[in-house]
Amino acid sequence: MTLFSLARRNVRRNFYNYFLYFASMIFSIVIYFTFVSLQYNEQVLAMAESSMKIGTVFNGASVVLMIFVTIFIWYSNSFFTRKRKKEVGLYSLLGVRKKQIGRMLFYENFVMGLLALMVGIFIGTLLSKLFVMLLMKLMGFHIAIAFAIAPKAIINTVLVFAVIILFTSLQGYRLIYRFKLIELFQAEKKGEATPKASFFVALLAIIFIGTGYWIALQDISSNVWLGHFTRNVVLIFSGVIIGTYFLFNSLAVYLLKLSKKNKKRYYNGMNMVGTSQLLYRIRGHARTLSIIALLSAVTLCAIGTSYSFYYKNEGEAKHTQPFSYAYISQDKQVDKKVKETILHAPGHSIISDVAVDVVKVKGNLDDLDRMIPSAFFSDEDRLTLLSESSFNRLAKEMGTSDTVHVASMNEAIAIDGEYSKSLSSHYKGKTALFETKQGTKKLTFTDYKTYFIINAKLAGFTVVVSDELFNQVSKTENVQTIQAYNVQDEQHTEQLTEKIQQLVPEKAQLTSFYAAYKGGMEATGMLIFMGGFLGLVFLLATGSVIYFKQLTEATADRERYIILRKIGVKKKEIKASIAKQIFFVFAMPLVVGVAHSSVALLALSNLGGLDLMMPVFISMCVYTVIYIVYYFLTVSAYSKIVMEQS
Repeated sequence: MTLFSLARRNVRRNFYNYFLYFASMIFSIVIYFTFVSLQYNEQVLAMAESSMKIGTVFNGASVVLMIFVTIFIWYSNSFFTRKRKKEVGLYSLLGVRKKQIGRMLFYENFVMGLLALMVGIFIGTLLSKLFVMLLMKLMGFHIAIAFAIAPKAIINTVLVFAVIILFTSLQGYRLIYRFKLIELFQAEKKGEATPKASFFVALLAIIFIGTGYWIALQDISSNVWLGHFTRNVVLIFSGVIIGTYFLFNSLAVYLLKLSKKNKKRYYNGMNMVGTSQLLYRIRGHARTLSIIALLSAVTLCAIGTSYSFYYKNEGEAKHTQPFSYAYISQDKQVDKKVKETILHAPGHSIISDVAVDVVKVKGNLDDLDRMIPSAFFSDEDRLTLLSESSFNRLAKEMGTSDTVHVASMNEAIAIDGEYSKSLSSHYKGKTALFETKQGTKKLTFTDYKTYFIINAKLAGFTVVVSDELFNQVSKTENVQTIQAYNVQDEQHTEQLTEKIQQLVPEKAQLTSFYAAYKGGMEATGMLIFMGGFLGLVFLLATGSVIYFKQLTEATADRERYIILRKIGVKKKEIKASIAKQIFFVFAMPLVVGVAHSSVALLALSNLGGLDLMMPVFISMCVYTVIYIVYYFLTVSAYSKIVMEQS
């Protein structure tokens, strides 16, 4: 029998023992192949106007995913090879040469890898249409999705995983050379030294994390942040990362040792065994649990933020484009055709039809202390002057009862639809200069409005002035008339918008609600898909890592539980002890990850004015449910392993 045949027979006869590793490889391949299938799907690229941007996003995300699945498979392979050390030692003891054992392990891993690659690509191909449909739905495209196989995706996946499989196979080959014979036989018996509980390091964990939280929750306009943005970001990340490691490495140990001082609880039932087990293993868990907690926090932040942007899209589009259509009126015939087109559009009757005059002048806003530049105007842009009567008329057409009154020709009201309490200027008392043919005029802001009164990019920075000043300026400056319409069911005005775009010349600067809404759906739909897809993969993978690690320890602990059964400990007590131990391992990264992400999302909410409560709640519920499922699966599998021979 050749070594290749022996390896193949080992895989076939011990398939149950190989299943976890095999399943993890299939999972990684399915996820990666499905993702790159979307990247190369012609319908995805053809339907999105921003296909180049989509391609860039997919390329970046696929690299992140490739790195992650490589680490995940390497982790899974490490657990798998550790379980086989005793078997490898037995081969060596029977006289099989190291080179032959290495080749056999290489063939085994290689055969499993190739089989997993074929199965993974097959399953991924079946799932690819489902994910394309989901992506198109999220991006707002309602089209029939054809089943398609992307050859480039297959080639990409085969090349990536061929390298990974080759690497893990070589890792198996080197196993016999990396350890002495005695180490191979005692691999499962090798314990961890009890870590020393350092009160100082435990205190540092609280200080580092607490400092990071405190800085993150400070107002961006406070002295803590002003002039220290880069420094603070570094402090937050480094403090939270180091503090999280110290938390698992020292604070958790300190708390566990502290719990031992409660003699009544410690000597009650199996608590002594469970606590001791955790203490002996905590050093091995510290790095893994720290990474899982931090990765979970990043994932929850990504999902929560993208979820918020997606479901705010319609409201954001209406905020920036208060009118369904708005453009600079330059030709009465064009105006007539636009109105006729809207009137003949079924289901899109006119709600409001308004035309207002504005004057655009060169302005200077140096007195305003905005911390970030506007997305729609800059200090060098021309200011848009709007009379108070025109503002009140537009506000009425928008359906709001808000009105303004400018008391004198030297006063003004700012229209800042991008207003943020932390980042925007405090307008009251600030001044603006603008130039006319009669000279430079100065205005003092007495109030401000935090919404757009005219479609954002059409108006620029709008300043409401008194009717008297507006009439005076309009005599010498160029007056523009803005024609605006609001129509019913503006979310479904794709065809109407296309017709109006053909009628209105480019220089009229047509802006529309639908264009902003569609663009937002594409961008945020892609964002929530990426965040959800990668986030779910990360959460499932981190849960799997804990699962694999616990099962590896279950195999090592089997003999200890046999002894416990022999001295009269009941199965019910053993299962309860196992459940408590595993609960500690799952609960700590869950609680820490949720805490980190809650603070991060609260900081983002304060910074950008985002309402993240609902998306954060949903994301955390999903995260918790996933970990609860993994917890019960792990408890069941762990109990089964340790009870097999006990």
